[in-house]
Amino acid sequence: MHSEPVPAPAPDLAPEPVLLTIGAVAERTGLPVKLIRHWSDLGIAPPADRTEAGYRRYGPEAVARLDLARTLRDLGLGLSTIRDVLDRERDLPEVAAVHADALEARIRTLRLRQAVLRSVARRGADAAELTALDELVRMSAAEREAIVRAFVAEALGDVGTSSFGRGLLAALPELPADPTAEQVDAWCELSALVRDPALAAALRRMAEYAARYAPADASTAHASTAGNGAEDGHGTGAGSQAQNGSQAQNGSQAQDGSQAQDGDGSQAEDRSQAEAAERLTDAWVRRVSAAMDGGLAPDSPAADAVVTAVVAEWLPLQSGTPGAPDRDGPAARARLLEQLEMAADARAERYWQLVCVINGLPVRPSLAPAGAWLITALRTNPTPGARATALEALYDGDAAPGAPEPPGTGLVDAFASVLAEVERLVTAVGPDRFGDPTPCADWDVRALLDHLVWENLIWAGLAEGSPPTDHGADHLGADPLAAFRAAASATMTAFRRPGMLERRYGPAPGRRLVEQLLIEMLVHGWDLAMATGQRPGFAEETVEAVLPSVREIYGALPRTPGGSFAPEAPVPDGSSATDRLAAFLGRRVVRTP
Repeated sequence: MHSEPVPAPAPDLAPEPVLLTIGAVAERTGLPVKLIRHWSDLGIAPPADRTEAGYRRYGPEAVARLDLARTLRDLGLGLSTIRDVLDRERDLPEVAAVHADALEARIRTLRLRQAVLRSVARRGADAAELTALDELVRMSAAEREAIVRAFVAEALGDVGTSSFGRGLLAALPELPADPTAEQVDAWCELSALVRDPALAAALRRMAEYAARYAPADASTAHASTAGNGAEDGHGTGAGSQAQNGSQAQNGSQAQDGSQAQDGDGSQAEDRSQAEAAERLTDAWVRRVSAAMDGGLAPDSPAADAVVTAVVAEWLPLQSGTPGAPDRDGPAARARLLEQLEMAADARAERYWQLVCVINGLPVRPSLAPAGAWLITALRTNPTPGARATALEALYDGDAAPGAPEPPGTGLVDAFASVLAEVERLVTAVGPDRFGDPTPCADWDVRALLDHLVWENLIWAGLAEGSPPTDHGADHLGADPLAAFRAAASATMTAFRRPGMLERRYGPAPGRRLVEQLLIEMLVHGWDLAMATGQRPGFAEETVEAVLPSVREIYGALPRTPGGSFAPEAPVPDGSSATDRLAAFLGRRVVRTP
């Protein structure tokens, strides 16, 4: 019996890979069939085989390639780059790093666009402003810097090499990569501001002043220019450029690490000047702010003590400048006044504020109110004690030449009638009028009522020898009328004391205290009447009698923004004595039927 031969065992063969239809690949990857076909044609996931009918068949590696391709595509990579990575022609970490940088630039642009759109929505910008903001988005950082740099160079011209010019160029605005809406707003405002010829003219004046008073000895420059307020654009400026400017300059130097790197040390010197300017500004602003908080008028005799203290701190820092004064007097005060008025430009102040906002630096509050106060005090006292001397000469006379005495039983009785009329005006004011504006720009009706009460309290206190010191307190409480009546009663009690009119209060006789408060009640009573739709009923003969004293006392005072009174206003023909008094003290009088 023959047996069949046993066949030799077949060699081991790897199992055939399982090929997938395009539909199966779509199911596994979650990608659409159409997209897989497109990517397959581009070589991202080529088919492993085709059926006799031409249908694509994919191996398992196609699923992995498509998964990675989708991830890279979601990150924003182009299809050709994705194919190079999959084919190992480009290193994945290298591609990722390059693309991350590109994404970062795109994100910055998108965030800037977002900030611009929010700014437009918040501010209700028009089409022209939107176009300007769109240009901001399209500009590079270098292009934005070039706009401001060109403005500064054109504004300063041949006087731009001083530390003032270097300070401007060292503190150029740099919009951050991810700006806030406030920074976008600031840049939009700044781009319009640098097109204003008035700003260029102001900076030019400061630069020319800097050149004119540049210290002869560079070793003293940091001290002298800090005081003169022009060499570096800071100093005693009435605007906030003194501190915002030095903050912006120092901030930019700290960011680029360039301070003290010049061969001649000019940047270190500039920074020293800015810091000295800031210290001086801090000192005089503290003094002036304390005076303002205490209710001290800059055109009062007492303001001269503040001026004297400021000049004493300022004088040593003038050393080395041409014609530097060495003591307090007319020359010193004239130069300090010149510096303050030169620096008191609202546009220059706003420029520095915007630069600080854009560069993410603290913005100091405006120093303009304090600067205006000091300017007025210097104009009132061009020499030490000028206002006090003038008043002492006035007080030596019993009355203004040719001025009639108030009618009735005397000055105190006339004052009592004025107080009674002011009380009538106060009585007619309800709480619904407290927020209304008044002819006194800084006061609403409630603040004006508070001032009427305070004036009675302070003058009654002076007459009694114990003036109050709580100027900033609320003197009205819940019942303004009751507060006024109480203060007025205290005043009348003090003024009716025997001998009060002849008694001396410093250089002034008591009669002048009564006269001063009578004038205050007349003009602020007029303010209250105008603010609340009333007509003041002050006796014409009383007002006519006091008008010469008003002109005598206040006629020589500076009518400056920081002063007690605006320039004298015109009055219609046939105006009452009260209207003429108000107009002389800077109120706008409108004829009413």
